[in-house]
Amino acid sequence: MSRNAMVVHPHHRDNSLTAYLARVAEKRLLSEGYEVDFLDLAAEGFDPAMTEADQPDWGNRDKRYSDTVMAHQERLLAVDKVVVVFPVYWFSMPALLKGWIDRVWNYGFSYGRSVPRLGNLSVLFVALAGAQEDVGTDVDFIRSSLDLGVRRGIGEFNGLKETVLHLVANSEGADVEDREGHYARIEEGVTEAVADFAR
Repeated sequence: MSRNAMVVHPHHRDNSLTAYLARVAEKRLLSEGYEVDFLDLAAEGFDPAMTEADQPDWGNRDKRYSDTVMAHQERLLAVDKVVVVFPVYWFSMPALLKGWIDRVWNYGFSYGRSVPRLGNLSVLFVALAGAQEDVGTDVDFIRSSLDLGVRRGIGEFNGLKETVLHLVANSEGADVEDREGHYARIEEGVTEAVADFAR
């Protein structure tokens, strides 16, 4: 039986830490026996702005959305697990990722049905925050804000099988003497989180 996963990379730079860790997630999933659809939203030219074609029609849950959105929905239906790796912007996710969710995770597809179409889907959100664990309470606030948004706002609302948040603090390595070791530990933590999620 084949196992299928998707890695979502919503960063505009392919040399970013986000991009690197998205590839780390892909590599780990491949080593666990998954076939992986690597979705690079910026490279694929995905437009995060809502369009009239993709605006929900509350009287028609079977509305046909734009060809772009329908293609992304088919890609989601083809996988069992999704790993989303993203930078934290303003205690939330970047516009490119938010727009993908707004347009693709739409009424009649991911919500609005008595039996969730994505009910067998598990999603791991890997969030990279510049905030440091031991400086103020920003990390706790980021964690609680994201947990509410992804676990309840996306996971529970869409009836997903599982929704997991893995927060990476101090992703910029501020005030770290051993930067190489710091980033190695970040990579190890993400690798372990993906491995646990993949099983």
